Formats: sequence, structure tokens, C-alpha cells
Amino acid sequence: MRILVIAPTAFYNDYGCHIRIRGQLRSLQARGHAIRLVTYPVGRDAPELAITRAPLPGLRHIPVGSSRRKLLLDAILGPTAMMAAWRFRPRLIHAYLHEGALIGWLLAKTLRVPLSFDYQGSLTGEMLTHNFLQPDSIWRPPLSRLERWLDRQPRVLFVSTRHALEELSARGLPPERLHHLPDAVDPHLFRPRPRDARLARELGLAPDGPPTVVYLGLLAPYQGVDLLLQAIARLQRPVRFLIMGFPNVARYRQMAAALGVERLVRFTGPIRYEQAPRYLALGDLAIAPKLATTEGSGKLLPYMGMALPVIATDTPAHRQYLGELGLYTAPEPAALARVIQDAATRLPALRLVGERLRAIVLARYTWDHTAAQMESIFKNML
Repeated sequence: MRILVIAPTAFYNDYGCHIRIRGQLRSLQARGHAIRLVTYPVGRDAPELAITRAPLPGLRHIPVGSSRRKLLLDAILGPTAMMAAWRFRPRLIHAYLHEGALIGWLLAKTLRVPLSFDYQGSLTGEMLTHNFLQPDSIWRPPLSRLERWLDRQPRVLFVSTRHALEELSARGLPPERLHHLPDAVDPHLFRPRPRDARLARELGLAPDGPPTVVYLGLLAPYQGVDLLLQAIARLQRPVRFLIMGFPNVARYRQMAAALGVERLVRFTGPIRYEQAPRYLALGDLAIAPKLATTEGSGKLLPYMGMALPVIATDTPAHRQYLGELGLYTAPEPAALARVIQDAATRLPALRLVGERLRAIVLARYTWDHTAAQMESIFKNML
């Protein structure tokens, strides 16, 4: 199949949405399909993918999440995608994010090919989470109506969480259009491995020190990073934290200092996805304090692939992957501190939990599982 993909984002950067896009497209290519990705003008190249970028000279940075700058980029991305489609002649259009679904709908109508949409969460929900839209804004009702309309245009919606699947079903979307497509991971890259002693020394993590908790992901309030630092300030016994990711690194270093926990926390800044296993192997526990409930939580799968026990806020997305094996907490600093302290005292007993989490990944959540499911559904669409 020839598949034109619309992704209105600064692809590629090392965080969940982009990891999902890259993993899916690489796996589809490995099964013999031709992929052409149309995306924003900034972002790292992924050499294994054929990428067409919207032209906007001089643009160097786009913030993660909602921003007014993206309205201009989307206006440029539409004609770029149309020109790419006329050259590529796709048999179907596959879109990411609601802006991509809108552009994809126009293309699909023009080319008379089917449209699929990878639904990763609510458009207005994300705008509210990022404070781009206020709850009482006059723009909220029309944006909600646009979102509901867009959700009904694709022939197929791939939904990353069961919670989102239930919400879309409750809105009356036909069940034959909805397909649960969880996040995935490469279990050969993310696997248990020996601790890198040199890296540990560089980060100041002595082998005889207290237990280490690792976090990998975006650094933002909706990801629970503020909650995590506030919980660290309430710990009664020493636990080290390795916090990996971007943006806002300087802000969170200042927050750690203000809370008096800077000696317990190491911030690495952004880390290449391929290097992440070396850093995660330094951890005894992993943590996912995400507060947003309308999105998936793909960061769990690298943790699980590494056989790390996972402390997580009690959200539908976290329960989907961790099930009864998660170490759950309420989204409140004192509660999170209690769960961290309890887990740090039970590390030998939790080793089996980590092994069971990796077994779940091997059985259900590899990119090959994802590509096989997408391929079957695409064939039915055609």
C-alpha cells in the first residue's frame, strides 16, 4: 500500500507522540508498505522515513503543545500535503492529531481515497491542559463542535486508550470505526541490562547510595513533574531521582532548589531515545506521575520493557498497561511520597513485578503487533 501520512507536529523529537508515529511508520515499512510523511518544517530527520516538510524558512523552534504559531504552520501544511499527494498517489491517507485529521479529510475528499485517524486524545482537552484555552472561553463551544465533527469524518479511528474508546463510543461513533491501538515499544532496545558504571559516575549516582527512581518524558505540570518534586520534599528517607527530558529544565532545577531537594535530583535534559535504556538501567524504580487523563501514557512501555516496577498516578491509561501490577498513587504530594517510600523498602520483592511487566510487553505491546493490526484494518478499508 501507498500511505500518505499527515503529522502536524515538529517531527522528530524524543517524546511520546513522536515515538508512536515513528514506531508505527517504521513497522509498516518493514512489512513492505510505501510511506510518505508530511510534517512541520522543524524537527530532527528520521533517515529511514521519506519526509516532506512544509516550507517556512527561518523557523527554528515550535513549543510542545498548543500554540498560535501552529495555526500558520497548519495553513502551510495543507497545500504542502496536497502537492505531496499528487506526486505520491497514495491509496489512503493516515492522519495524526486533529489538525492532521482536518487536512487529511480535505485530501481524502479531493483524491477520493479513505482516511484513517490516530486519535491520541481530545483536542479541546489538550488546549485546556496546556492553558491555551480557558474553561469559560467563548471559543470552547465552537472548538468542541469542530472536534466532534472531525471525529466522525475518518473511515477508521485508531484509539490509544480504552478510556478514550469508551468516550468516543458514548458520543455515538459507530463501533465498527473504532479500533483500540495501544502504544508499543521495541523490546530488543528496551530490555534489562547491566548498570553502566561510567554513566552512573558522570551523574553522581554512587553504587552504594540510596535507591534510584527514574523518570523519562516531557517536563511539564500536566505530566506531574511539579507533583513529583513536591512529593520528594516530603520523603522521610533518602531516595535519588534521575529526571530525564525537556523542556523547562532550568525552571524545574530552580523549583528543586527552592524545595531543598536539589541534592536528591539529577536533571539530564533531553536524551536521545536510543540512549534512554542506558539511563533507565540506572534505576531501581520508574515513575509516571502524569495528571492528564485524556491522553495515553506511552512512557510506561519503555519502563516495562526494562523490567522496572512502576509507580503511577491512578489513571485509566496507566491501569490499561500496568493492570494489577502498578504501584498506584493519588495525584497528591503526600500520597505519592508514601508510595515512593514504601516501594523503596520493598525492592527485592518488586523484582518479580518488573519481570511480569516485561512479559506483558512481549505478549502484547511490540511495534510488530501494532503494524500487523494496522495493516489488516487498512486492507479492509480498501
